[in-house]
Amino acid sequence: MARISRRKIGDILVEAGAITEDQLQEALAEQKHSNKRLGELLVEKDFVTEERIVDVLEEQLNIPQVNLYSYDIGTEVATSIPSYLAQRYNVIPIAQEKNKVILAMADPMNIVAIDDVAMITQKQVEIALATESSIKHAISQFFGMQESKRETSAGQSVELEDEEELERIRAQVEDAPIVRVVNSFIAQAVKEGASDIHMEPFKDGFQVRMRIDGVLQKMAQPPQDTQALLVSRVKIMANLDIAERRLPQDGRIQIKVDPRLGDVNMRVSTMPTIHGEKVVIRILEKEKIVLPLEKLGLRDHNYQVFKQLLMNHSGMILVTGPTGCGKTTTLYSALNYLNRPQDNIITVEDPVEYYLNGINQVQVNPRVDLTFARALRTILRQDPDIIMVGEIRDLETAEIATRAALTGHLVLSSLHTNTAAQTVSRLIDMGVPGYLIVSSVAGVMTQRLVRMICPNCRERYTPNQEDRVLFHKLFGRKAPEQLVRGRGCKECNRSGYRGRLAIHEIMLMNRALRELVLKGASADKLQSQAEQQGMIPLLQDGYQKLQQELTSFEEIVRVAFSSGLEEEDHDDSQPLTASMPADQQTNDQVTEE
Repeated sequence: MARISRRKIGDILVEAGAITEDQLQEALAEQKHSNKRLGELLVEKDFVTEERIVDVLEEQLNIPQVNLYSYDIGTEVATSIPSYLAQRYNVIPIAQEKNKVILAMADPMNIVAIDDVAMITQKQVEIALATESSIKHAISQFFGMQESKRETSAGQSVELEDEEELERIRAQVEDAPIVRVVNSFIAQAVKEGASDIHMEPFKDGFQVRMRIDGVLQKMAQPPQDTQALLVSRVKIMANLDIAERRLPQDGRIQIKVDPRLGDVNMRVSTMPTIHGEKVVIRILEKEKIVLPLEKLGLRDHNYQVFKQLLMNHSGMILVTGPTGCGKTTTLYSALNYLNRPQDNIITVEDPVEYYLNGINQVQVNPRVDLTFARALRTILRQDPDIIMVGEIRDLETAEIATRAALTGHLVLSSLHTNTAAQTVSRLIDMGVPGYLIVSSVAGVMTQRLVRMICPNCRERYTPNQEDRVLFHKLFGRKAPEQLVRGRGCKECNRSGYRGRLAIHEIMLMNRALRELVLKGASADKLQSQAEQQGMIPLLQDGYQKLQQELTSFEEIVRVAFSSGLEEEDHDDSQPLTASMPADQQTNDQVTEE
């Protein structure tokens, strides 16, 4: 067992300069009249963060810390001590061997807690440091699931459809244990900055994952017999029908997970699978969905071009890219930029991701035949100035949108295409006549999201020969002697990345491009012409982000290959303009003609 210091946590924090003596005395005075731990009070008073406390204790006591949000804890291990003991001392076992148990705790000086756990488990206790909140979340998850599992006896089926059984399930999922479990999943996802929570049933188990920076990470693997309770609890929160398990359902949740964070809006989607219902919860945070235009990550040239497009009084602006590339964020940010009292702005979306003040938003509803096309026809009779169509999915919607752009409206929408030039080909494939495209489309912006290198574990490395060959293939130049990547640390869940930024290309439809479209030119010819006019290709924008050491070569490769750019080759005699300073890039022409 790790050697325990006899010093108190408060004294250690003062000695390390994490808090002042006055702050310590204030917290100690309040502690006499409350049941809260000292660390909890110090955090509540904003004297210090949980992470800072753990960092100081790790450094001063030489005890390793763990991130419980990403630590794979077995249910049997976590519940090897009684729930009352875990809650009393705010501790939880995270691993065990034959004669040893590793105990996560926020107060490693609590000898009584260590002794009690050693006595209950009959094992030697080894300590690992963790934050107060992460331990509480783990306790809620594992012991809440244990209680819920116990309450669902072998003789009770959760698949019965009669009203009495449904009432029993409804009462059970509104009980405290399962409520705490679901709330802890949501709170953990929000804290980690996740965009989605996936609850997935499989033949041999049930797992919960969250998507952080576009990548799914495991949260927990609850007992399989709590699956129905967890899903039913989410469905009740979203006002969905818990009796309906054969059809997909959609709903919304608004919940306050932390007084400091305010309400969190979520969209819920359920889908029947062969092993039960799968649930996906999309976390909608206004700060992430509605960004100021200057925070979209556009380089100066692209920022000016995009602003110029938005200044048009008519025409269609298309934002394209694969699912999950940030198109909705770009469209919402553009609408927020355009939102003026003198303009009537109407959107038609599926679904409405976030409510925007001063903007009329329409939710499509196929059940009552309220499609994009039908809603758009109605919108045109509502005297709009600016229209946003969430996505152009069919010919009817495309034709109405293009004709609206021709009749004095500014239309914003999205499409799934890999490059800006391919957008024209996609519209033609859908059946939109070329003359409508050249008359209505003002510009196309294509984007991707790349993960940013974690600033806490950034390191330089020498690329191997394979990477050098790939670097030359993508960028047409010799790879530098050293590149930058994230090593992986507790701050980024060992991924090496934290946060994302977008890379873009913007194609302005000028006279030369319109003539090529009317002649039926290929996407490659349109792309070449757009680049000659000053369009910075998507890959070049990624190269600039690589030069700025904002992202890694590995990440650019991942995005470039998934974008269908892997077949591009470049000549050494024509290096990328992105490698030059912005003020030396002579092709940066913002004018349309």
